Amino acid sequence: MKKERFSVEYVLNNVSLVSLWNQLTTPLGLAAWFADKVTVKNNEYTFMWHKEEQKARAILITPEVCIRYRWIEDPEPFTYFEFLIHTLELTGTTSLQITDFAEPDEKEDAIGLWDSQVDTLKRTLGI
Repeated sequence: MKKERFSVEYVLNNVSLVSLWNQLTTPLGLAAWFADKVTVKNNEYTFMWHKEEQKARAILITPEVCIRYRWIEDPEPFTYFEFLIHTLELTGTTSLQITDFAEPDEKEDAIGLWDSQVDTLKRTLGI
């Protein structure tokens, strides 16, 4: 079954843009909320959960705005997961938009997982 693209957006009040960017792009930041351990070498990120390991490559980076990762072993060539930071002009509030891909029958579970992960991210950021 072919994966479908979906996006979810989270409002992050009173967050430092630099701190948020570091949580989305650095091994230490990602290990605080996304995986148990993260290492990076030559733009290749290794994410570890318990004894499972997955590798991804950062394929698009716009500093303090967007980072897009692609799982190296994903057989579908156009899938990725992306973190995009928006600042709402009217209120100055920062939001994080996450784009990912999932099979249609797994989409709700994937969104639930992102909700849980972002709750951890918010606690890590102190918001």
